[in-house]
Amino acid sequence: MKNIFKVAAAVMFLCFLVLPVYVEGSDLDSFIHTLNVQAEADLPGFKANLSAQFGVPMPQVDVLIKSVDRPGDAYMCLRVGQIAKQPTEMVVKEYRTHKGKGWGVIAKNLGIKPGSREFHELKRGDLGPGSKSDDGKGKGKGKDKKAKSDFREGKGKDTDTERSTGTGDGGKGRGRKK
Repeated sequence: MKNIFKVAAAVMFLCFLVLPVYVEGSDLDSFIHTLNVQAEADLPGFKANLSAQFGVPMPQVDVLIKSVDRPGDAYMCLRVGQIAKQPTEMVVKEYRTHKGKGWGVIAKNLGIKPGSREFHELKRGDLGPGSKSDDGKGKGKGKDKKAKSDFREGKGKDTDTERSTGTGDGGKGRGRKK
């Protein structure tokens, strides 16, 4: 009976280890799926967007799309090359060799370190700076300069008019009048 509980606990533990890996890839998979749907709906427009976004001539985009399995993979080749600072030909070569292992492995092999900001951008499907997936929020402290200056008001000497007229409490911390 104790062995059954141990086995069940071990299976649950393994499920919790594997689940985050499965969920992590789903954002990228759904992003690539969306790209493929867009390309099926309007392939010339998709090609034009790739050309404009990555600064690649249209003939090169045509060759790239023909050399990969799906149009979303063409986007990924260009994006991984951009992040890894590698030529597209190198990314396509790596894609052909390791496409069954996924884009995470391809990115790692091209020098994008797992866990890095760039790797997470790629896994989330971020299009780059100023993209739709960029919500514009930074990693600041959360207060702007005006809020800080408002917060500092009232520090130091009591200069309000009540003190000079004798109607105030003179800044002695006696609370509000009742």
